[in-house]
Amino acid sequence: MAAPTPTLALAPASALRCEALTVRYGRFTALDGFSYAFEPGRLYGVIGPNGAGKTTLMNVLVGGTRSGTGSVFLGDDDVTRLGVAGRARRGLGRSFQVTKVFAGLTVFENLRLAAQAIELPGRQPLWRPARAMPRLVERARAMLATVGLEREAERPAEQLSHGDQRALELGLALMTEPRVLLLDEPLAGIGHQALAAATELLARVSQGRTVLLIEHNMSAVMRLADEVLVLAAGRLIASGAPDAVRRDPQVREAYLGSDANLGSEANLGSEANLGSEA
Repeated sequence: MAAPTPTLALAPASALRCEALTVRYGRFTALDGFSYAFEPGRLYGVIGPNGAGKTTLMNVLVGGTRSGTGSVFLGDDDVTRLGVAGRARRGLGRSFQVTKVFAGLTVFENLRLAAQAIELPGRQPLWRPARAMPRLVERARAMLATVGLEREAERPAEQLSHGDQRALELGLALMTEPRVLLLDEPLAGIGHQALAAATELLARVSQGRTVLLIEHNMSAVMRLADEVLVLAAGRLIASGAPDAVRRDPQVREAYLGSDANLGSEANLGSEANLGSEA
């Protein structure tokens, strides 16, 4: 009897992959040959000094900025030539540094309109009452529960606290049911008292998704991330487990090598401030 053929353990296919992405503005290189494969279901913290290219990378991945060279793949699909809408339809979602919600609408109306845009693309029957669209109402109410805003459903978004506006924006991004979620400083401006709840929400909604997180709160990054990527001058200079990145001399040099590189992250001068729980 023939011996069974051995099987090879295959590496997981990437959820998002980019190859040799370069963005230049005149003589300034914002992103310099960036390549990486992001695995399914992992949270990646993307850190670096001010001007490192973090937001440029997000803009290129989401399709808002075209790279001069390079390619972007969602799974096996080459989406390099697609814009924001095309990539969103293929499972790529994003939140922004500056909160973007419909300020004059209630929290519930924000989420219902997002559901409507997804389920009824090109058809926006704004004159129809919500009760006439039960599926959209159901989706909106489910998202209220997901992001913890059930009690704020009928409040105008402009009256929410900054932390709750961030939660609403996250809910809007999640309405597309993204497989890959890009989060650009989701904790920015959130007060200390609300920070723990906001961090827990990020951890919860990241389950089962590939998430790229840009965040200046190093303690939150090191606690949430499965892997940390460090950019400097548009280049990837380090990647790996949070503890390994925290100790990397090249990373510390990128943050602390000169006053010009400190930016808003001057508090990285000690090991405690690089994300330890001390």
